[in-house]
Amino acid sequence: MSPDSVAPGSVRSAAELNDQIRALWRRAGGSLSAHERVEYELLVVEWAAAIRGEVVEAA
Repeated sequence: MSPDSVAPGSVRSAAELNDQIRALWRRAGGSLSAHERVEYELLVVEWAAAIRGEVVEAA
């Protein structure tokens, strides 16, 4: 996953991103490689943005 793939206003929901994060950890067996760590960090940033967007929408 490249930094370009994390776009503001992501169309992916927080739930979808959470599922992807969990799947990444399952595939990695609990220990992330350097490449997987980068992917994980990007997913978490996108997940946090999605959470903030959902909170704002609900308000």
